[in-house]
Amino acid sequence: MREFSDAVISLASSSLWSREADEQGGLLSGQDPSVFSVKDPLRLWIIQLGVIILTTQLLALGLRRIRQPKVIAEVIGGIILGPTAFGRIPGFTQHIFPDESHSYLSLTANIGLCLFLFLVGLEIDSGVIKRNARLSITVALAGMTIPFGLGAALSVPLYNKFIEKTVQFTHFMLFTGVAYSITAFPVLCRILTELKLLDTTVGIVVLSAGVGNDIVGWTLLALSVALVNAGSGLMALWILLTCVGWTLFLLFPVKLALHWLARRTGSIENGPTMFFMTVTMLILFASAFMTDIIGVHAIFGAFVAGLIVPRGGGLAIALTEKLEDIVGIVFLPLYFTLSGLSTDLGLLDDGITWGFTVAICALAYFGKFGGCTLAARFAGFNWRESSTIGTLMSCKGLVELIVLNVGLTAHILSPRVFAMFVLEALLLTFMTTPVVVVLYPPEMRKRVTTTGPSFGHVDDGELGPNRLKSSRSHHDDDLDKKDRFLVVLDRVEHLPGIMSLTQLIQPQPANAEDQSQPNGTSARRVSGSQRPSTPGSQAPTREPDMTLDALRLIEITDRTSAVMKYSSFSTDVLLQTDPLLAIFRTFAELGGSSGGLSSEVKMVPYEDLANCVKEQAEEKDSQMVLIPWIPPSYNQSHVHGEDGVDVEPPTPRHTSTNPFESLFRSGIGGQSSGRNQSSTLHSQFIRNVFAQCPADVMLYIDQDQSSSGASVTKGFTAGKHHIFLPFFGGPDDRLALEFVVQLCMANSRVSGTVVRLVKREAESNLAGDVRRDEKGEQLAENERANTLTVASTIHPTFPDTVYGNVSTQTRLQSDTADNVLWGRYATPPVPHPALARITFDTVHTPLPIHTLIEHIVAASATFRPERRRHNATKARFLVMCGRSRRLAVENHHAEVKAVMEEHGNTDVGGEVRKTVGDVAAAIVLSQCTVNVAVVQASHATSD
Repeated sequence: MREFSDAVISLASSSLWSREADEQGGLLSGQDPSVFSVKDPLRLWIIQLGVIILTTQLLALGLRRIRQPKVIAEVIGGIILGPTAFGRIPGFTQHIFPDESHSYLSLTANIGLCLFLFLVGLEIDSGVIKRNARLSITVALAGMTIPFGLGAALSVPLYNKFIEKTVQFTHFMLFTGVAYSITAFPVLCRILTELKLLDTTVGIVVLSAGVGNDIVGWTLLALSVALVNAGSGLMALWILLTCVGWTLFLLFPVKLALHWLARRTGSIENGPTMFFMTVTMLILFASAFMTDIIGVHAIFGAFVAGLIVPRGGGLAIALTEKLEDIVGIVFLPLYFTLSGLSTDLGLLDDGITWGFTVAICALAYFGKFGGCTLAARFAGFNWRESSTIGTLMSCKGLVELIVLNVGLTAHILSPRVFAMFVLEALLLTFMTTPVVVVLYPPEMRKRVTTTGPSFGHVDDGELGPNRLKSSRSHHDDDLDKKDRFLVVLDRVEHLPGIMSLTQLIQPQPANAEDQSQPNGTSARRVSGSQRPSTPGSQAPTREPDMTLDALRLIEITDRTSAVMKYSSFSTDVLLQTDPLLAIFRTFAELGGSSGGLSSEVKMVPYEDLANCVKEQAEEKDSQMVLIPWIPPSYNQSHVHGEDGVDVEPPTPRHTSTNPFESLFRSGIGGQSSGRNQSSTLHSQFIRNVFAQCPADVMLYIDQDQSSSGASVTKGFTAGKHHIFLPFFGGPDDRLALEFVVQLCMANSRVSGTVVRLVKREAESNLAGDVRRDEKGEQLAENERANTLTVASTIHPTFPDTVYGNVSTQTRLQSDTADNVLWGRYATPPVPHPALARITFDTVHTPLPIHTLIEHIVAASATFRPERRRHNATKARFLVMCGRSRRLAVENHHAEVKAVMEEHGNTDVGGEVRKTVGDVAAAIVLSQCTVNVAVVQASHATSD
């Protein structure tokens, strides 16, 4: 026992009093955290990572505004952190990037590079080449042979002027030719996505040619590295044969085994399991290790490992989604910085050097541009399309930088020549986007309509096969009938709202019995040009009463997986397999409108979603665009009960309280839960549609889903609707009134209540205060009119609607139009049968918004079956109102603000008001659990 106690005392003494161990106090003990230590390199590595990521991300924010890919920011960031810029600051390189730390930085960067080349292999789909082999092979071969020849020719003077004679000329010539002939396929995919060219004939050919170019380019790189690492020609042959043997081993037995494992683990059907991911990562690094020890670079093995992953069931896409963020955010910037630390543009310090640099850039561009342009022209493209293909194929970016770094590491390229080629890669990548925008503007693009090598296409702006030009004359007196609608489908939770709206606008079938006719007689509604049938003749052709064009919007991001999703499915496949379209198509068929239904899928970046709706409305000649929306979350402090009595709110559903939800979008076509999906950016998408769309727009606010988990519409009679319309005046309210009349004329099961709210002088101090506040708001609103008009000219995507300056003349004209329209329907000289189902009333009140809310609560109680009243009418209740963001008869800002404060909804009230206008915002924020349709007249009608 004495020995044990002595050991315990000795251990305690060494732990508590001994100072022989290394200092562990860190920063608190006065140590410099940036001092590099071989025993603890993590501290400096984290500092380096932070500096690199911050630099590249800040540059990416600025370059994104001029539509440049992120790789440009990463390359420039690496050059800035190197000896070209920050390296000239005294002490910067010694403290942040000392030479001793380069080995650790290089290790992590090369791990990321192997992961990236694995993603490139995943991204390559051989099916793309097979479907477009005739055109893509021609473009790919011409885009490699001609640049390779020009690069080999230029390598002669470069070698004689700048390369040490210890380097063999053949090695240098190979690297120069490969650098000239290669195309940056990953960067090319992102440029095609940014410019919306993935579904064009040009985009398909470039994507297919880029895949073939990438495969051949990496093979040539492997050949170059093998020749450099070999001591003799025989050794080079053995290296190549061994590499080919390993590649064949991966492509056949290992690929079959991996496919069996994917089926066995259910990874194809349900996504990659943890075990499948583990095996895949082991194969990735084992392949990289084997090609590295063979004598070919490790990145070639990682690239081949990506090629053998099964493509079925979107497995390759799922693997990419799991890896791409960490690779793109952390590892690739490290690699570019490591490249930038070796790039010193200060070495380009004389005229001869700059002359060779210009020659490198010119020959690299015109070699690719000329070869691919001529090949595309020979294949049948016009000169504009051919030159666009040549410009896109000349994109260099990341892939050439990898080739150049391999050459620099192998001491084949000198630092001066390396800087020349880095500048060339940066310049050619930078100029790709602006040149393509000039050469191939949107109005000249040709969209692919069929798969396979035969490119059937239509020009943008021409009549498509589903476009229906209306030749019907608008009868029903002077009513501007709407019969061509564009339905926007973006999220699955919006389907109930758009279904309700579609059922509302659906005309009554021609053979349906009108229960409102006296004596039980049936009235048949004849629409279009229907001719009576005669014996022996064919059935008459009947033009559809209503045309629906469903636009499925899917947001595509700059992630690699998003590009893979788009390129793996053709438009025809998406039309047949998209679940939202399938559900809506089935609903339309059951509703009897399938004859006039067409559908289209668009995958575009978030910034172009509203513009896509605009273009589709113009192409389809739509008269009204229908958009569903669930308003943002708000706290339910109390709810109006029966007879307007406040009751306790229902138990709210569990919703996310993520404070960043309003700052970062979850994606238009994405999947998330709760009402917080309606983020601020989604509201701005709605506002952009209002601002840009040339047709009338109707926004359906679905509060059945936003108020509680249980539906408040059970027990309704199918097809029966009652519309409540508050009429204040203005172009939007006039459109809403005409549309309500049209719906009642088209369907006998639709009824309405129209209340004209006229503001009279205040009779109380409260009303007087509101009136005084509104006068000040009206003056401020009029002062902002000129500013908003100018802003809309400078920034076309300003997210609001501007009808123009409000003057006395326009106000009188609007008032006159309001009175004429009101008199036509409220007191018609010749009553229409449909007008008998609409109740017209005029209310004078000093507080129109509060009065409106009271009317809605009372009216909705009459049509809700759950109120258990004997006199309740079982019909869907809908409030329709004008948006009236500009040229409104009354300014309700002060009263809406009071409603927001009364119901405690000031946190989301501002965003809702900007999106739907004052009247609809007051209805939504007052927690009236009714659905609301907000209507905005087209700009041409409103001016």
